[in-house]
Amino acid sequence: MYHKSWRTARKYGYRSNLEMVISDKLKSDRVKFKYETTKIEWEDVAYRTYTPDFILNNGIIIEVKGRFTTADRRKHVLVRKQHPDLDIRFVFENSQNKIRKGSKTTYAMWCVKNNFKYYDRIIPEDWIKEKGKDKHPCFICHPNSTVKRRVKK
Repeated sequence: MYHKSWRTARKYGYRSNLEMVISDKLKSDRVKFKYETTKIEWEDVAYRTYTPDFILNNGIIIEVKGRFTTADRRKHVLVRKQHPDLDIRFVFENSQNKIRKGSKTTYAMWCVKNNFKYYDRIIPEDWIKEKGKDKHPCFICHPNSTVKRRVKK
């Protein structure tokens, strides 16, 4: 039913084989990163949270995508609008895939239009070497949120 590589990725706690491959590459290059540790709150009809795949030690947020659905594209446009200070970048399995059947727009064209950086299959070396520091808390609240939350002790 499921592909063997997907089952292997799930066994080691990843959601796709591409995420596992990228994680293994980062580990072999001794790059510090966090995997799915931060939640970002964004507002749709209600407040929602989004958990990015990787956060590099320099604060760059990496989202790994095989399929880039309409809901994902909409979510990332809203997250970018509501959190303009976050540096979110994409790693696609193939950035030349069309956003939907019959469309002329590719994932890469969508990223260019919406000012997102992207790459295919690997995290480029220059992203890893960029200066910066990961200052993201474990939960990033929506800027206009009026929801009262319990503080963990």
